[in-house]
Amino acid sequence: MANGRGRAGRGEPNFDVPEGRAAVPGALDLRLSRDDRPGGGVAKRATNGQDQRGRASAPAPRGNGRRNSPAPRKGKRRGSFLGRLMYGCVVLGLWGVIGLAGLIAYHASQLPPIDQLSVPKRPPNIAILASDGSLLANRGETGGRVVSIRELPPYLPRAFVAIEDRRFYGHLGVDPVGIARAIGQNLTRRGVAQGGSTLTQQLAKNLFLTPERSASRKIQEAILALWLEHKYTKDEILELYLNRVYFGAGAYGVEAAAQRYFGKPAKNVSLAEAAMLGGLVQAPSRLAPNRNLPAAQARAAQVLAAMQELGFAKPQDVKVALAQPARPASSRGGGSANYVADLVMDVLDDFVPKFDSDIVVQTTVDTALQASAEKALVDELNAKGGRYNVGQGALVSMRPDGAIRALIGGRDYAQSQFNRATTAKRQPGSSFKPFVYLAAVEKGATPDTVREDAPIRIGNWQPENYSHQYEGAVTLRTALALSLNTVAVRLGQEVGPKAVVQTAQRLGITSPLQANGSIALGTSEVTPLEMVGAYGAFANGGTGVIPYVVTTVKAADGKLLYRRGEGGLGRVIDANAVGMMNAMMHETFVIGTAKKGDIPGWDLAGKTGTSQDFRDAWFIGYSGTLVTGVWLGNDDGEPTKKASGGNLPVEIWKTYMSVALKGQTPVPLPGMNRWRKAPETTASVASASPGGILGTLLGEAPQPAAQVPVQPRPQVGQRRNGPSQDDRNFLEKLFGIGE
Repeated sequence: MANGRGRAGRGEPNFDVPEGRAAVPGALDLRLSRDDRPGGGVAKRATNGQDQRGRASAPAPRGNGRRNSPAPRKGKRRGSFLGRLMYGCVVLGLWGVIGLAGLIAYHASQLPPIDQLSVPKRPPNIAILASDGSLLANRGETGGRVVSIRELPPYLPRAFVAIEDRRFYGHLGVDPVGIARAIGQNLTRRGVAQGGSTLTQQLAKNLFLTPERSASRKIQEAILALWLEHKYTKDEILELYLNRVYFGAGAYGVEAAAQRYFGKPAKNVSLAEAAMLGGLVQAPSRLAPNRNLPAAQARAAQVLAAMQELGFAKPQDVKVALAQPARPASSRGGGSANYVADLVMDVLDDFVPKFDSDIVVQTTVDTALQASAEKALVDELNAKGGRYNVGQGALVSMRPDGAIRALIGGRDYAQSQFNRATTAKRQPGSSFKPFVYLAAVEKGATPDTVREDAPIRIGNWQPENYSHQYEGAVTLRTALALSLNTVAVRLGQEVGPKAVVQTAQRLGITSPLQANGSIALGTSEVTPLEMVGAYGAFANGGTGVIPYVVTTVKAADGKLLYRRGEGGLGRVIDANAVGMMNAMMHETFVIGTAKKGDIPGWDLAGKTGTSQDFRDAWFIGYSGTLVTGVWLGNDDGEPTKKASGGNLPVEIWKTYMSVALKGQTPVPLPGMNRWRKAPETTASVASASPGGILGTLLGEAPQPAAQVPVQPRPQVGQRRNGPSQDDRNFLEKLFGIGE
């Protein structure tokens, strides 16, 4: 091949020694010299004057051309150390970022997927209102309704921002500046002086997490805070926070707290009260104003200072608030409105079985009458309860149509939540006698029918009068007014115990009744609510009623969920019989056991009652516009010291009814005027021949009286002249009747 090249024209290497160069020593030494290596001739340090291959190294050149001087070598070592340190820090930082990212990713994986995350619904609140729309009580897990931030005075949400998260409107959910400031504060003070969580983080914790204190929870809290900031506006986050944060005493949300501590809606709180609420969330138990007022006021002062510093409140307003610090509202009596609220909750699911948002329940209760009833009962027990050994009481007041206007279930709700008005079954004593007399009237007796007040024996039972004295021949109106036991027992035997039970049930008594001889003296147990409901038929002219308290139920947006319709038991007493009963029970206020309960200008009727050994004292009386019953006794059944229906219960009744009837135009009792007693006929009536049932039994002609057919008591589920579905639900829930 030409020029010694191969077929590809590539030159082959040739290591032959050219002639003339073989004698040159090292001519073929192909090793790299120090100068040929990278670094411009800088060789590795020789050891003992030898190079790395063990040969003697050439002496270093002198003068300016000298290499590897000691000073430059030392500087290189220092620079190399700093570089390695910086490099190590960068690597460590990168690994730290990777580790943190992994930690965040791990804890994020423990949360629901972000695209499925949603703010959990707040447990619904049940706002229970009086008839005038004022709030009686809140029920539910939160203790108050949801409020919009637009409803609140501007300084209320600002109080929370000022003391809890002053950079709220500037951060993205997590505030590094705030965390650093909190750490600095905590290092300079004893204990934990300040927290680093933002309002958004606190909301995230309340919405999604447990109260556990751990690094894991704090990481999840930060992740969720960032999500909240992405999902909602600042005002929406603040509104969610104000409606979810816990204020102590079972109050969740600012509305519940304002009602709980200041007795007013959140929209009406003052600047001083707003500051106290803002400071409360740090430690609700320790700073609750009703438990530690000095601490609460000191914390509120800190909030006011922060608000002024941030321009959230004017200096002059802050000065006024500091001079007049907030104080919790005084206790409103014994909290008797809660007895009404408990009754509402007992029957609510019959009207609105399911709801997942706030609802508003309108009731029939009058706040002024409720307060008057509570005061009358509590004042009497405070003044005379010790003397008579009476520890508890109950009062029910309703319109003749069944609408409950006041209901007191006990002396003090805070001390005992047991509702004696609706749940306690006690012997009614002589207050049960009107059902006996009505049964007799419906069999032909009249107020002027004469019966013998004399000893009577039924088997081994020999009932006696309260006074242990006997009046001889008396009219029924006198016997009922004086509460003569022997006459009531005789009438009960004449008509039969079963007829007495049927009569009471027809008027609305739902508790089990024993059809025996002693039923005439009220030995079967009933509740105050039952008794008042049954007396309603006398006050309204003969229509049976079932007491009710709920009129409407609405959603928070105003949508109607329930409205009470027409109900009741239909006509249960003939109008003529109603007139006779009212005339007889009116005499209780004229000559009988309730004389000191009379209210001038009003036609009143009623009946006292005292059970055996003075264990229970009752009085149930009514006008044409209001029926009210009072019970007194002891929860354990311990006898009182001669508390009878004619003393303490009548006094409470009169005190309350005098206020309740004030300003109203008196109305006559149905049918009473026809049978009202004429004073000049007393002697002739007393000497008249026996009539009525006894006259019939003796073969004598009865006195003229309208014969009233006894209407069977409507059965549960019967629509004709029977209770509405609402009333049946009420009865089944409250008294346990039904199938």
